[in-house]
Amino acid sequence: MSERIARIESLLDTAGPAATELVGELLGLYGEGLARVMELVGEDHAARLAADELVGPLLLLHDLHPLDTRARVESALAGSAADVLAVEADLVRLRLRAGGCRSSADGLRQAVRDAAPEIERVEIELADQALIPVESLAVRVRAT
Repeated sequence: MSERIARIESLLDTAGPAATELVGELLGLYGEGLARVMELVGEDHAARLAADELVGPLLLLHDLHPLDTRARVESALAGSAADVLAVEADLVRLRLRAGGCRSSADGLRQAVRDAAPEIERVEIELADQALIPVESLAVRVRAT
């Protein structure tokens, strides 16, 4: 789907005003049709449609997705070592829990962007790592 979107964007860059207006009108028409479909199918089917890899992004495009941004991000990160701290406009802030792999930051960013393409920035902070006291590392000799 991303290839198709890139192709459309490329064509629009070279299109004249009438073609751009036509695309806008078609998007509006399809958006109204999708809105009607979402009204008619009910919550259970709406969730199934939203989870579809082709339909979900179309629902996002027309602001019809049944889950808000925070819910989609939290669902995408479920089971990861990250906690969602904030979702604000185009920003998601995460905290990587102690024991989480720092190299997973790119994977977390990608998961957020896949779930919420409207997010432009993902900030990740590291949780304070618990330190092992030096005293506990010393080997104690047991008296016999």
